[in-house]
Amino acid sequence: MTLPIIKTLEDCADFSKTVEPFLPQLYSFPARLLDAIKGDESFLKLYATTNPLISGFAISLILGAVFLVAADINGNYSQVDRFWSLLPTFYIAHFDAWARLAGIPSKRLDLLLLWSTVWSARLTFNYWRKGGYGIGHEDYRWEIIRQHVPKWAFHIFNWTFISFYQSALLYSIAAPAYIILLTSRIEPEITSSDVAYLSIQLGLILTEYIADHQQWVYQSAKKQYQQSSRVPSGFKQADLDRGFITSGLWGRSRHPNFAAEQSIWFFLYQWSCYASKTLYSWAGVGAALLILLFQGSTWFTEYITSGKYPEYRDYQREVGMFVPLGFSSYKGPGVKVPKVIRTSELAKKMEQNKKQK
Repeated sequence: MTLPIIKTLEDCADFSKTVEPFLPQLYSFPARLLDAIKGDESFLKLYATTNPLISGFAISLILGAVFLVAADINGNYSQVDRFWSLLPTFYIAHFDAWARLAGIPSKRLDLLLLWSTVWSARLTFNYWRKGGYGIGHEDYRWEIIRQHVPKWAFHIFNWTFISFYQSALLYSIAAPAYIILLTSRIEPEITSSDVAYLSIQLGLILTEYIADHQQWVYQSAKKQYQQSSRVPSGFKQADLDRGFITSGLWGRSRHPNFAAEQSIWFFLYQWSCYASKTLYSWAGVGAALLILLFQGSTWFTEYITSGKYPEYRDYQREVGMFVPLGFSSYKGPGVKVPKVIRTSELAKKMEQNKKQK
């Protein structure tokens, strides 16, 4: 049996019915994979007769081992980073392909794959233009961590968090697609709700693109200014001397791109909840862990940034990390908002002046 027997949409999100019965397949997967490598069993049969949630998770563990070996050989710990923008879409494509192979309606999964492909294209492009795929490129935070922890401790950190945990996380945020695959057996056609969720996802991706583009334009101008000592057109010297962007979306959120990124995977989970007519399910674990990761990662990034730029602490006090604190944009230190004088107050002050004369 490769898929659970379900009778209602609610059953599609039931862990005891849709996940737990297939866990033994995970334990037998290494032996079956070895048989496929030796030729005793075809890879297609292995793939088709393994529950897609289990096979997807097994793939994430195999990739974790690959990332681990590559990191130790190269001494570069950004191996997962190079695949971050690709793997969630790969896993959604896996569920889509498995559904087609099993003869399950895949229209709703096609929608997931559509926005996920757009998401991958945007993030991959942004990572590429920042030099992420360059030989030897590594996230600067890993070097800082290596300087503050023993070598053996960092190796444990690589084994547990960098390679395996992050690889499994990238799978878990895409796992709600499994629930949508199951619901497609009962409700195969695309609904207006599916279109609404698709629109939300594309809108969040557009928000990410705008935020990243604003950051790119600012950083490019700052680099040009530092090299030539000339202020590029459209910028003020004070803004570039500050060292970080505070305009556009960044004037209301310190990390608008991160806010949108977390929302994207949270809404995929919500999409699966709506499809299965449940308030919550096990599939929310991936989105929850991603949000926790962003909390810690963003805190560490801001800790470094606040040490580089004196004004950043003022920026932190006035602008929310992810969610805007108000409607106004960042004003900067020492910028006072003009006091609004009411007509009655003005008349009273004029009357007092007349009396004094």
